[in-house]
Amino acid sequence: MTALAFSRIHFPITTLGPGQRVGVWFQGCSIRCPGCVSMDTWAVGKGMTTVADVLDALARTVSVADGLTVSGGEPFEQPEALAALLRGWDRLGGGNVLVYSGRAFEDLKPELSKLGGLIDAIIADPFVRDAPQTLALRGSDNQRLVPLTARGVEHFSAYEAPLPAGARALDVLFDDDTGDAFLVGIPRPGDMVKLAAALKAAGHSAATTEDVR
Repeated sequence: MTALAFSRIHFPITTLGPGQRVGVWFQGCSIRCPGCVSMDTWAVGKGMTTVADVLDALARTVSVADGLTVSGGEPFEQPEALAALLRGWDRLGGGNVLVYSGRAFEDLKPELSKLGGLIDAIIADPFVRDAPQTLALRGSDNQRLVPLTARGVEHFSAYEAPLPAGARALDVLFDDDTGDAFLVGIPRPGDMVKLAAALKAAGHSAATTEDVR
């Protein structure tokens, strides 16, 4: 069985690709972009599971999910697990696949060629905190959305247009076991600071898990 360092899985998410999607976050990232909103996924060697276990969870949503989004962490730092996950999703008959990577698209080409069209679109390049943020699905405008298949062109070409003012949104998801709330999506600069201030004023608290070992 293929091992996978795994952070979390959420369904449904609507802010990281078209339709109602299932999101899988890999654990572990050596790129560590300043300002990253997913610092809790940086630490290496945590959340060990198997690809088979994650596919069992995906099998429960594949019939109602419009697609799969894989983020992290850095998925391409676990290439065997990523390939096994994508092959399994394909066997399940899953919808279109979007993968996020902080690596340059040019550096990913050899690995993408080995995946044989299992990824329909990729968002590549590191997040740059001080860069403009006007494009859908991207944290900074230097990041490139590259459709890789005909299905990718069909489902993701519309995301090349700049977002209308105020169109950026976040999903709010809840963990029934812990009572924790999770925000999924790409916040605008300063959004998390404003949210923390609003919650504090209402007598609540918010924190970002930071585990960068």
